[in-house]
Amino acid sequence: MNVGKRLFAYALHYKNMMVFALCMLAVSVAAELTGPLIAKRVIDQHILGIESPWHEASKGNNAVFYQGKWYKRERDFAQGEEKGKEVRILQVGRHYYFVDRAVALDGNRSVQDGVLTIRRGDESVSYPAKKLSVRELMRFYEPDIDRIVSLLGLYMALLVAATAFQYGQHYYLQMAANRIIQKMRKDVFAHIQRLPIRYFDRLPAGKIVARVTNDTEAVRELYVTVLATFFTSCIYITGIFIALFLLDVRLAAVCLLLLPILAVWMKVYRKYASKYNQIIRSRLSDIHAMINESIQGMTIIQAFRRQKETEREFDELNQDYFTYQNKLLSLNALTSHNLVGVLRNVAFVALIWHFGGGSLSGQAISMGVLYAFVDYLTRLFQPVTEMMNQLANLEQSLVAAQRVFALLDEPGDEVYEGDMPRYKGNVVFENVYFGYKDGEYVLKNISFTAKQGETVALVGHTGSGKSSIMNLLFRFYDIQKGRILIDGVDIQTMPKQMLRKHMGIVLQDPFLFTGTIASNVSLQDPRITRSTIEKALRDIGAEQWLKSLPNGFDEPVIEKGSTLSSGQRQLISFARALAFDPAILVLDEATANIDTETEAVIQQALDVLKQGRTTFIIAHRLSTIRNADQILVLDRGTIVERGTHDELMNKKGKYYQMYQLQQGEKNAIKVG
Repeated sequence: MNVGKRLFAYALHYKNMMVFALCMLAVSVAAELTGPLIAKRVIDQHILGIESPWHEASKGNNAVFYQGKWYKRERDFAQGEEKGKEVRILQVGRHYYFVDRAVALDGNRSVQDGVLTIRRGDESVSYPAKKLSVRELMRFYEPDIDRIVSLLGLYMALLVAATAFQYGQHYYLQMAANRIIQKMRKDVFAHIQRLPIRYFDRLPAGKIVARVTNDTEAVRELYVTVLATFFTSCIYITGIFIALFLLDVRLAAVCLLLLPILAVWMKVYRKYASKYNQIIRSRLSDIHAMINESIQGMTIIQAFRRQKETEREFDELNQDYFTYQNKLLSLNALTSHNLVGVLRNVAFVALIWHFGGGSLSGQAISMGVLYAFVDYLTRLFQPVTEMMNQLANLEQSLVAAQRVFALLDEPGDEVYEGDMPRYKGNVVFENVYFGYKDGEYVLKNISFTAKQGETVALVGHTGSGKSSIMNLLFRFYDIQKGRILIDGVDIQTMPKQMLRKHMGIVLQDPFLFTGTIASNVSLQDPRITRSTIEKALRDIGAEQWLKSLPNGFDEPVIEKGSTLSSGQRQLISFARALAFDPAILVLDEATANIDTETEAVIQQALDVLKQGRTTFIIAHRLSTIRNADQILVLDRGTIVERGTHDELMNKKGKYYQMYQLQQGEKNAIKVG
């Protein structure tokens, strides 16, 4: 499904609101475009209509008394009513003259010594004429005053109605657009929660943030501004062309040529704008990623005095972004106002040629028709201008939508809503092979068994595969070969959410969310009660520290817990894992950042909490795992030794060497 169809599919979720808005828009446009037709009627029939034929008549409605006789306009006679002698009132310059007979010719008028002469080409006629005073002229206008007032009142009412419906369509269209983007952002963020960890390994966080914020905001502009403008303009242009055809079919047909010109121009514009916008959105995403990375690594940047180099890298990205923005700006300047200006001038040349040619050929041109045509042509180019000005936003929105849908198309894991009984925690790895890249195994033929309640320690040099084993157990990644069983069940057959429901993990660098200490322990899970939170914090030895805080368990925690020490953050992370009562507990270098005193407190708590749980400990400090039931020594992705601390020390192999090396370093520090 292409981008346009997917955007349309999102719009269908709120189709009722959008259809209602478009109906209001149609009514608004119809009311607004009726105005020039009313103005034409006022001009032709009631203002300039005074020059239409008058006849002598008897006293009555719409009759005007002048020089002892009553006169009535020809159109005001009822059917069958007798008409008297025809007379005319003609305008010459700024004055009006009464002619007491019918006029056979119309053309250029002049008055001299009470004689009105009309010339057209070689023809000319003359009639005796009497100049009308202002009072006399107003008498002839009196029958039309009520009609003019009524039509002007209708005009104003239509303008008010158009304004009200315009407000309604704008409100509901914007409401629908905001709802669409609200749903899109919700879908994108929900999909991010389902994406595998592998996806986040290859895409910087700043770029993902740009997809959720900047790109969806650009798509919002598509619904709120671009589509609203295009819908409004299309209905407006349709209404104007209907009115033009009612006024003059030939000239309206000529104006229709504007539509294919606009279509071709838009196609040319989009061809180049799409390419520029792809690069612009990509560079903007790169800028977001770099800013995010720089802020997170500001300590390192300043400590190693890399401010200038970082600023230079940012300037390169920013300059590239600026260059393509300028290219797009030049394209917009060439295709928006310039195009509309040319088309407007062509249309007015056609208008002058048409009406001017009609006048020269002797065809009478109504002043009201001329006014209405000029009015409609002027109005026609307003929506055209708005559409051309929105082409840049249209392309930006489509490119942004393409990036958003690319994220939504990433394969994710469905959220399993069911329940799974708490498993015992018997873990078996059978001939497991795994690599982050195809064909490059970081774990090879890993096999071991961890029984319920046992503590299994994983040791080895950096890069030996310790954390990878735990990543596979949590199914952050899936294995290439072999099997991993929990209580005899292959974890590949378990929904990931249910598998992790009975697991807890404590990382070397714990992550805390903005909130409170209590909320970071419970993670807002309704199953974790207040008493469970407090018990977990007491069990890991944090009670004494919490008493020193003004708000205790409800002490505010800002982003990443930057106001807390490493040890305090780790204590909260321990309490979080224990509050969920996991069947399998993983400690990934969990005590590396904790001082010796705090570590002793945690070790005492863990001795109690490990009962009945399968515990995996990844540790560099071998002194912390002496009591482990099983120690697995890894080297380059394989298990080279296994056994208890005493058994491995007696073997005097790799574990023995590592332990002796650490003990030597510790003794050297003490001596120093």
